[in-house]
Amino acid sequence: MTETLTISHIGGQGDGVARTDRGPVYAPLTLPGETVQATVRDGRAEDVRILTPSADRIAPVSPQYGDCGGCSLQHWAAAPYLDWKRDQVRLALAREGIETEIEPTVATPPGSRRRLALHARRGPDGRAILGFKARRSWRLVPISACPVADPRLVAAIPALKAVAEAVLEHPKSAPSLHVTWTLDGLDVDVTGVERRSGGLSRDAQMRAIGAAADADLARLSLAGETLVMARQPRVAFGPAVVPLPAGGFLQAVPQAEAAMVDRAVAAVQGAKRIADLFCGAGTFTFPLATVAPVLAADASEAGIRALKAGVASASGLKPITAQARDLFRRPFSPVDLKGCDAVVFDPPRAGAAEQSAQIAQSGAAVVVGVSCNPTTFARDARILIDAGFGLERVTPVDQFLWSGHVELVGVFRR
Repeated sequence: MTETLTISHIGGQGDGVARTDRGPVYAPLTLPGETVQATVRDGRAEDVRILTPSADRIAPVSPQYGDCGGCSLQHWAAAPYLDWKRDQVRLALAREGIETEIEPTVATPPGSRRRLALHARRGPDGRAILGFKARRSWRLVPISACPVADPRLVAAIPALKAVAEAVLEHPKSAPSLHVTWTLDGLDVDVTGVERRSGGLSRDAQMRAIGAAADADLARLSLAGETLVMARQPRVAFGPAVVPLPAGGFLQAVPQAEAAMVDRAVAAVQGAKRIADLFCGAGTFTFPLATVAPVLAADASEAGIRALKAGVASASGLKPITAQARDLFRRPFSPVDLKGCDAVVFDPPRAGAAEQSAQIAQSGAAVVVGVSCNPTTFARDARILIDAGFGLERVTPVDQFLWSGHVELVGVFRR
C-alpha cells in the first residue's frame, strides 16, 4: 500500500526517518522536511517518490546515484550535511553523558579518495565487471565514474578488469580489488578468491601477472601475499617515506589524514615522550616524532616492519621505538607507558576499552583519541573521564564523503 510520509530527520546510516504510529519508517535518499509517497514494508520505504522536496536538496553528481550503495547523502547541500555529521558525534557523546566543544566538521573535497574496494563479478555476457554493491543488495553496479575517488583510480578501471578476469577463475570466488594510489602508482590487493579448491591456478596467476604489467601496477597481491611487484609502493607520513605493506591499512583520504594528524601533533606540543598505539605503518608516528621520542605499537608485524624501514628515510626526527603487539589481548599497562606524558591511540571500529582503562591509570597528562566510530569513542572517552581526564574538544572529520560515516579526533587532558 502506498503511504504519504513526512521525513523528520536523518538516521545514523544516512536514511531519512519518518515517524508513524507503527514506529519509524526509513526512507533512503530523502531529507528532513520532505513529504514523500512510498510503499512501506517492514519499516522501510520503497519506490519513494518526492512530493515536496527540501530547499536543501541539490542535484547529485554521480551517474550511479540512486542505484550504487556508496553515497547515501549526495543529494544534500554541504552546510546541513556537515552539520548533521557533527550532530552524530554530539548524539554519541550525549548517550554517555558527555558534553564538550565539538568543532565544525572538517570537509574533504570530491575526487580525493585514494583507496577503493571494487567488487568483481561476471556480467550477463560472461565478462568481468567492476563496481560497487547496489543499495541493500548483493547486485553489482558497474562503475564508469566515481566523484569521490581520485581520478587516477577511475582511469585505471578498464585495465583492472583484465586483472579481475584472471581472479574470477573459480565460480565460487567473489573477489574484491582493493586499489590504492601510492607514490609509486597503483597497489592492488585482491581478497575473496576461493581457496578451498587450491586458490588460483598457475595459469590464472600468470594471466593476472600479465594484466598487472599491462595496467602498470606497482604491485599485485592476493590477501596480503605479493604475486608480482614492479615497484615497491610507498606513502609519505610526515617527513618519512614508508613502504606500504601488501594489504596494509592506510587512511582513505590524504586531506582527512592531514587534518587528524595536525590536531594530534598540536595537542602533544611540549611532551617529553609520546606513545602511539594502534600505529599501523606510522601515520601518526612520524609527525609525532618531530615533537618528542615516540613509543609505537600495533598488532600488524608487517606494519611495524614498514614503520622501521621508514625511519631511515627521514632526518631530524626524535627516536622511534616500535614493536608488534596485540593491544586487545595485551594492552600497554601503566608500567609499559612509564615516562610517556602523552598518548595517541587510533583503534579499529571496535574501539579500545581495555587499552583505555590502562591509559587512564598511566601518568599521561594528554591523550588524543582518533576514531572512525563515534559510539565506541564515546564509550572509551567515558573511561578516561571517569579517571580524571577532561574531554577538551572533539573535531569531526568527513573522510567518507556523502556517506553516513564520520571520523573524529578528541583531545583529553587531566
